[in-house]
Amino acid sequence: MSYKSFETERLILKPTDLEDVDFIFELMNSPKWIEYIGDRNIKTKEDAKQYIIDRHIPNFEKNGFGSYTLILKENGNKIGSSGLFKRETLEVVDIGFAFLDGFDGKGYGYESSKKILEVAKSEFELKKVSAITLPTNIASQKLIEKLGLSYQKMVKPFADDDDELMYYEMDL
Repeated sequence: MSYKSFETERLILKPTDLEDVDFIFELMNSPKWIEYIGDRNIKTKEDAKQYIIDRHIPNFEKNGFGSYTLILKENGNKIGSSGLFKRETLEVVDIGFAFLDGFDGKGYGYESSKKILEVAKSEFELKKVSAITLPTNIASQKLIEKLGLSYQKMVKPFADDDDELMYYEMDL
């Protein structure tokens, strides 16, 4: 099944699929991913492929949305991901984003996330969106607030993780 891609001025937002194995392997093993999102035990490219099969593809099949690989229009390089995630432990769909080292701080997070919020409302008819982040991830907090989400409370959204995360929300 095929899902829609979206574009911004500088980026193509393509549904993450098996063409992205090398990229997902690199992203999920980047220092900031490990520090702020967590080690998902993706130690080989086969692990990355299985993660896409087990996590990314089912999100699209079940919800119509999921993780989008961010591709620079100017050269076709894959630089990050942004997307919408329906988690069992959160009532409201959350927006998430991550970038390879060297591509943060250039406005790509805001640009891609604004597009994700736009399609959350227009394409997927969501009424609210949330975001979660570690209290130590100041850059993520700043981006979430710049996007218009407001801090609500601390939550523990993952059964296998004791980390308390900051929970933000906004009406679309």
